[in-house]
Amino acid sequence: MAIQFVDLALQYEALKEPIAARMQAVLDHGRYIMGPEVEELEGRLAQFTGATHCITCSSGTEALLISLMALGIGPGDEVITTPFTFVATAEMIVLLGARPVLVDIQAGSFNLDPSGIEAAITPRTKAILPVSLFGQTADMDEINAIAAKHGLAVVEDAAQSLGARYKGRQSCNLSTIGCTSFFPSKPLGCYGDGGAVFTSDAGLANAMREIRVHGQGKRYYHTRIGVGGRMDTLQCAVVLAKLERFDWEIVQRESLGARYSSLLADCGVVTPVIAADRTSVYAQYTIRTPRRDALAEALKRSGIPTAVHYPTSIHRQPAYAGFHDGRPLPEADKAAAEVISLPMYPDMDALTQDRVVSSVRQALEEIKNQ
Repeated sequence: MAIQFVDLALQYEALKEPIAARMQAVLDHGRYIMGPEVEELEGRLAQFTGATHCITCSSGTEALLISLMALGIGPGDEVITTPFTFVATAEMIVLLGARPVLVDIQAGSFNLDPSGIEAAITPRTKAILPVSLFGQTADMDEINAIAAKHGLAVVEDAAQSLGARYKGRQSCNLSTIGCTSFFPSKPLGCYGDGGAVFTSDAGLANAMREIRVHGQGKRYYHTRIGVGGRMDTLQCAVVLAKLERFDWEIVQRESLGARYSSLLADCGVVTPVIAADRTSVYAQYTIRTPRRDALAEALKRSGIPTAVHYPTSIHRQPAYAGFHDGRPLPEADKAAAEVISLPMYPDMDALTQDRVVSSVRQALEEIKNQ
């Protein structure tokens, strides 16, 4: 049988009945926008993360936008972030008229390197936006300490890390604001677009709720500039159904990630480095090798799907070249040339994983002998 990179169909088979029941309830009550499932999901997710407030929104990208708007980020401001991420991280900064200031990543975690942050801070810096990439949080305590010293907000882009823990605390509840995505392939995904923002600051929570609905303080009374950023009720219903076994899926992801790393330990690739004080939900299982392209091609011939997240860092993207100040970002460049992600999903069985590993080992042996 063909191996899937992310097997959502297999997950759906396990959750078909609760998903159908949840969606049918929405069809029956007919409140497709801001129905009761929206508030229910927000309460459940706030409880899950430990954050005081959760505000759902229309996508992970919109979550970033709403967060930055609530912080008052605008023209002339600077936001420190990582060059090795999906473009939405920098995109939302630029759309608000601010400038993304790129600081290099750590070689092991692929996350923002705190040691480079202070040198990038200027009087125009308003926030730090670390990305918890591939399912593992950044060094949030170090980043928060730098932010506190300089009076900056911290927004965790946790689009890939909901369910991961950092020193016993949940991703999305580690900073001023946390943002996540419910894109279908995420660790907790819906069947379209969706996202959420988290905070324990009541003022920011109120601002983000108003921004989400066109800046309305009450119906047709607009207290601030906003967006149409609501997450629809049907998508909230899907996430509520998936929440019922999310804890199990997190355990499965951790187990599969550890098993991959054990089975690939001696074959010449660099496996994910997970810090001792945190966990990963392995939104992607990403290895690295200088022969990445040859490995991808060999695996394709063997029927093993792969993906590269991300082949071109932000400072190398044509649309963002003018925002980069020219500082070297060698770790981001090297990661972009070497990373490759293997199939990963919680319902993967050992036989499927063994087939992937066997194909990787065989491909690497062939490449070495070429």
